[in-house]
Amino acid sequence: MDHADGDRAHAGTLTRVSETALLTLNGRAHQARHPNAIIDDPMAIQLVEAIDFDFDKFGRKGQEMALRSVAFDRAAVQYLSEHPSATVVALAEGLQTSFWRLNSRLPNAEFRWLTVDFQPIIELRQRLLPPSPRITNLAQSALDYTWMDRVDTSDGVFITAEGLLMYLQPDEAMSLITECARRFPGGQMIFDLPPVLVKKIAPRGLRSSRRYRVPPMPFSLSASQLADLANTVPGVRAVHDLPIPRGRGLIFGKLYPAFWQLKLAKQHRGAFTLLEFG
Repeated sequence: MDHADGDRAHAGTLTRVSETALLTLNGRAHQARHPNAIIDDPMAIQLVEAIDFDFDKFGRKGQEMALRSVAFDRAAVQYLSEHPSATVVALAEGLQTSFWRLNSRLPNAEFRWLTVDFQPIIELRQRLLPPSPRITNLAQSALDYTWMDRVDTSDGVFITAEGLLMYLQPDEAMSLITECARRFPGGQMIFDLPPVLVKKIAPRGLRSSRRYRVPPMPFSLSASQLADLANTVPGVRAVHDLPIPRGRGLIFGKLYPAFWQLKLAKQHRGAFTLLEFG
């Protein structure tokens, strides 16, 4: 994908939550370019170069965005190793490049991929990412449950909601989890949530730079609330609290992963959560 300047895609139509797709893409590409990279994501690098956008306005390009993707990849690899022909549903996928990362990790993979996101994102993806007969794009909200009718459940289902649930209203987020559990027995769902404190201290959203504020995050759950989903949501058989992968340097390589595992920290930190459906 070699793009001359005049040929680069404009992303100015992406607003609010959709615009965060550019923030996380830029973070992943930055970390993938680093000499001591924590993620192997050549497609993210190519995507950033193919999009005409002022990425500098976001400020942050921290390791946490790439480490989240690494954690999601690990859970997906585990499921797809046991269900090589499963369908992966990427809800509000944004400009994630997980399909290609997983495809290179699982050389004999036959998994199918269903991308669910709004029209402007789908158009960008179709213009800038290589097509595959295994990928289906659906231009709709993750909260429009008709996408569920398009999922082939015969070989297993793995649902990802990376950077999605926190932007929903609590009843919307819980309804989505509940409906996935009901519709996809035997499947799994992975999502991330910010610390519960975020909605209290930043009801209007966190600033990542002088020029950019991340949209508000009205939904989060504490570790005990997450664990309790196995008791409160029919069809949720098990809840796994996933560790944060080790990153680079003292903070992300040692201190933060150790802090993440502390019992006391668990109630206050964010979460990478994997649900098993019965």
